[in-house]
Amino acid sequence: MALCSLASCASCLCGSAPCLLCGCCPSSNNSTVTRLVFSFFLLLGTMVSVIMILPGMETQLRKIPGFCQGGTTIFGIENQVKCEVIVGFKSVYRMCFAMTCFFFLFAAIMIRVRNSRDPRAVIQNGFWFFKFLILVGITVGAFFIPDGTFHTVWFYFGVVGSFIFILIQLILLIDFAHSWNKIWVGNAAETQNKCWFAGLLFFTVLHFALAFTAVVLFYIYYTQPDDCTEHKVFISLNLIFCIIISVVSILPKIQEAQPHSGLLQASLISLYTMYVTWSAMTNNPNRKCNPSLLSLVSHVNTTQPSVNTDLGHVQWWDAQGIVGLVIFLFCTLYASIRSSSNAQVNKLMQTEECTGSGGEGVVGEDGVRRAVDNEEEKVTYSYSFFHFHLCLASLYIMMTLTNWYQPDTTTQAMQSTMPAVWVKMCSSWLGLGLYLWTLLAPLIFPDRDFS
Repeated sequence: MALCSLASCASCLCGSAPCLLCGCCPSSNNSTVTRLVFSFFLLLGTMVSVIMILPGMETQLRKIPGFCQGGTTIFGIENQVKCEVIVGFKSVYRMCFAMTCFFFLFAAIMIRVRNSRDPRAVIQNGFWFFKFLILVGITVGAFFIPDGTFHTVWFYFGVVGSFIFILIQLILLIDFAHSWNKIWVGNAAETQNKCWFAGLLFFTVLHFALAFTAVVLFYIYYTQPDDCTEHKVFISLNLIFCIIISVVSILPKIQEAQPHSGLLQASLISLYTMYVTWSAMTNNPNRKCNPSLLSLVSHVNTTQPSVNTDLGHVQWWDAQGIVGLVIFLFCTLYASIRSSSNAQVNKLMQTEECTGSGGEGVVGEDGVRRAVDNEEEKVTYSYSFFHFHLCLASLYIMMTLTNWYQPDTTTQAMQSTMPAVWVKMCSSWLGLGLYLWTLLAPLIFPDRDFS
């Protein structure tokens, strides 16, 4: 039975997305299943990158007889593989370069696809086996790119792409909080159950409490009485900005124009802003202003960055990197299944408002249950923008896994840089401004529909 099931799935690899995942979600829409499969490709590449950058991976590979140059040899077999390239930050850069090229290729191909009757929609929703082969082929080719200035140039691509992706993450979080608030308030009104309001109050207070706690800890551990002026400014400004958006979100005029606006959204945005602030401060090359988590826990005075300058390995598994990966996974999956009623967010994310569920799957002549094609008249999301979003996500993963360190081509090491700090802080300020605009826009332009 297992072999039959595998054979059935294998037959779908060259077919459409509805066939591919119908067994897991037979009532899903075609558009949702396709996004999930592409997101799976991204997550698969992320897992490979994580494995490649694990500490000690190169040492373990060198133990394989006849594999790594300079490693254990077998008589008559010449070691061909440069293990210092296929592991560490170099491998992450190349893997993410391949994923970026893959998604950018599809972003270019899918420009202006209007409905599923477009011939390009067949490529978007099918031929998964061949897409996987293309991704593997680009990945293999990426590992043959000469070192040279590749890592330095690609670092700056990663900085720009990650800046944009942080803004997209913020938009998705705003949309998530908006949908969350709307659903729970609606449930409370329908059932007359006060527990829904209690739940909203609990999470709102929790988010604000965590954000305020973060501010206190930042002042204690990431500032010095006679140093770290930038950190003091960053923390103070973002605290003030978070207070401003929280007050504005509950003003009577704002509530009248946007009944579903409230403190839940502001609390979640404030908490995310504090995370970005923390992430930015951990990239400060001044170790007095950027103590490692290990030194905070064990009270050890660390003056050197957590980088092995001999092998160029980066200690990526610190707390902010793990939190960044968790937020990335959440936003990626949410972007794949979201169906928002927020017109402003839908406009920014190039998606359409949800019109209903997919219903029951359709059973084809071959007896295979397929998901519903809900895009015969009009696509529910921009194919091109979705792939561009995954393209940016690939760059963000590259920067997160390498702690936003800049490669030093002379020492083959990774170094913290202030540009990474400013990029993250500017993205947090621009994100707060974007959220403030979503609150004020209906008042500034009353004739437009922002519902």
